[in-house]
Amino acid sequence: MNFPINRHSARKPDPLQSKLRLTWLMIVMALLAVSCSKAPPPGEAVENPPTSSPLPVLTSAPPLPEAEITFKVRVPQGASGEDSFSINILDEVTGLALNPVTYPLETDKDGLLTASLRFPVGSVVKYRYTRHTSTATLIEHTSDGRPVRYRLYHVQGPGNVEDVVSRWTDTQFAGGSGRISGRALDALSGRPIPGLLITAGGSQCFTSADGSYLLEGLPPGTHNLVAYSLDGAYRTFQQGAIIAADSTTPAELRLQPSALVQVTFTAHMPEDAIPGVPIRIAGNLYQLGNTFADLAGGVSTLGARMPVLNPQPDGTHRLTLALPVGADIRYTYTLGDGFWNTELTSTGAPRLRQLIVPESDVMLSDKIERWRVDDTAPITFDVTVPADTPPEDTISIQFNPFFGWMEPIPMWRLTNNRWAYVLNGPIQVLGNISYRFCRNGQCGSADDATTAGLTSAGYPVEMGILNQTTVKQVSAWMWWNASVEPPSEDAAITPRGAEFVSGIEYQPSYHPSWLSLYPQILNDLQSIGGNWTVLTPTWTYTRLTPPLLEPLSGTDPLWQDIVQIISQTLARGQKVALFPTPHFLSPVDNWWSSAPRDYPWWTFWFERYRNFVLHHADLAEQSGAKMLILGGEWLEPALTGGMLVDGTPSNVPADADARWRNLLQEVRSRYHGTVAWALSYEQAVNNPPAMLDAVDAMYIQFSPALANYSEATMAELYFEAARLLDVGLLPLQSQFGIPVILSIRYPSADGAATACLASAQEECLDWGLLAQPHPDLPEITVDLEEQVEIYRAILRAVNERPWINGVVSAGYYPPVRLMDKSPSVHGKPAEGVLKYWFSGFLSAAP
Repeated sequence: MNFPINRHSARKPDPLQSKLRLTWLMIVMALLAVSCSKAPPPGEAVENPPTSSPLPVLTSAPPLPEAEITFKVRVPQGASGEDSFSINILDEVTGLALNPVTYPLETDKDGLLTASLRFPVGSVVKYRYTRHTSTATLIEHTSDGRPVRYRLYHVQGPGNVEDVVSRWTDTQFAGGSGRISGRALDALSGRPIPGLLITAGGSQCFTSADGSYLLEGLPPGTHNLVAYSLDGAYRTFQQGAIIAADSTTPAELRLQPSALVQVTFTAHMPEDAIPGVPIRIAGNLYQLGNTFADLAGGVSTLGARMPVLNPQPDGTHRLTLALPVGADIRYTYTLGDGFWNTELTSTGAPRLRQLIVPESDVMLSDKIERWRVDDTAPITFDVTVPADTPPEDTISIQFNPFFGWMEPIPMWRLTNNRWAYVLNGPIQVLGNISYRFCRNGQCGSADDATTAGLTSAGYPVEMGILNQTTVKQVSAWMWWNASVEPPSEDAAITPRGAEFVSGIEYQPSYHPSWLSLYPQILNDLQSIGGNWTVLTPTWTYTRLTPPLLEPLSGTDPLWQDIVQIISQTLARGQKVALFPTPHFLSPVDNWWSSAPRDYPWWTFWFERYRNFVLHHADLAEQSGAKMLILGGEWLEPALTGGMLVDGTPSNVPADADARWRNLLQEVRSRYHGTVAWALSYEQAVNNPPAMLDAVDAMYIQFSPALANYSEATMAELYFEAARLLDVGLLPLQSQFGIPVILSIRYPSADGAATACLASAQEECLDWGLLAQPHPDLPEITVDLEEQVEIYRAILRAVNERPWINGVVSAGYYPPVRLMDKSPSVHGKPAEGVLKYWFSGFLSAAP
């Protein structure tokens, strides 16, 4: 290995540099040993399938014919005469804001802004418009104030695009708006296509399970409507759509399915390649690591979700993927993700390759010219983590350039407790950066204790032209202490048999990084011994007026994500329940209070909630989920006699009960498993909905006060839990005669048994604020033992009440074990309590 030296002056040998070089060489040797002795992790690298005949070998993607596309855009009035405008061609592999190509717009004779650009035929162009003032560059926004991610245009030949900008960062939307709605169907079978990305007018949405979609808030005018398959399974669909104010434009979309061919990627390494490290493909399709979301630092791809190439004896790396014919593939080879440590051209620019997938199998032979530019040197990070780090954990490194923390990158394991990473770029353009380490890619939650939290500055590192090796020792992990003794249980348990529901309910949140962790997540779930997993897929209320409920990528799981999660969970022998739950962009009580709640608002609300519920009913039916749980505490203002948190009426329509019963009938027409209704313990006692007679089970969200002081004994907690069950739930069970399942949720915090944790923000804190990845609240104290005592008390009370048919622990945080203050039992002593009781409950009944 040749190490760079200062070209401008000779230096005497530096003992420290010699020591660091020796450390670096030891890391390389360790990586070689790991790569030679250990098989690639499941899902990261696959064997290349044999072929019956030689494939055509392309030394690079073949040149494609180009076509000229003319963009014409109408922008809102009010801009300064000195402002200029441009169109940005975006790169979702690197990051939408990180590698744009900008072209100026000129004014034509009709007063429209225009630009004519050339693209390879078959390209799917991602773009948006910007306005340049004397002090700032402003991107376009949708009518409700959200930044435009991108518009789409499918290049099939020469063409024209007509666009309308709704507003800019510093302006408001004026005038009426319209919408496009319809369904996306398979052109051959007529079946609905879920999970398609639909774009028009700068707005985006995803199709539901029945293929339906709604693009709301579009400005009047002509728009380009595009349906795009995230994994390329369908050919891109494109047509014009005319929008009028206060009206709906219907559009049924019929997409052609794509055939698959085998594409073999062969990457030839540069001379300075580090042996033994994983080489990934970062790309614009779902299967190449694209999440189609705005993630930390402006990226959309995740290194942990990218496919890894297999090292070959000749020094190349190779991977064969089944890819859809005609798909526009943008990709790069990387040692990190789409931004960090990607391949460079001979001039030092980031290389982004393009392939329009041909109609037959093909082998690509790509030469990686370099990983770093001249006059820069790699930075090697060598970290030793605590001995009590769970052996199944992976360690990630997170970088913070001048614009904020970016998505974590998997490090390279040297030994059980020693990890390394070598950073090559793009340090040439960033200057100084900072970094930190975390477990399982969950930086901000599972951090090195020295750099913990979302606002931590991290460790600084300076760039230079000499090789650097930074050696770190993580002294402790935040929220982790393996020395905590597991609980000792000795209660006599009455067996209930395999029909008793014993399980875990996920907290209603999601991050795309969780998907790559699922094999270990399921290992942890199975170790508890339950027989049910309650998944909580979410959609987000992106608008208040009208109340638009839709999946928001990065916050809510995509269709492709949740289908994989359900499939993997079922494959482990778990029964799956779906409990769909909305996200709110403000506290839920404030959201309800600030809504108009007049009759038109409620009509739209019921329409969109119906779409949400039926989507998940279809998902449950298609995926084999055994239970669908509807309702929830958040929903109480929408039930008959609904009230707001301040005690005022919610003005829910008088026919609310009939609406709910009709919806339940629709659900049963699509889903044939168990339908349960979730309600809080307080609602079950004070105002249970009459339509409980139309469901199969009650799912009680159980977190009432079990004591009025924090030092209550386990016996006192038990007696109160028993009283609450008998007084509050037994009469309800007797009235409706359906099974009762308890969903228990208490944080591991001092005072949790009182159900009221005082904080600086609230007299009684919303326990959701203790869940990861929310910032820590120092006024709340961790108390793992109180959570143990609460679970013991409730489970002993359940044990003596045969009319209770199941127990679920709610608020479970799947990606990593933490001993934090949240309700999650993952990695806490309370998990051991559940393991003991689940084993006893599920034993064969006498």
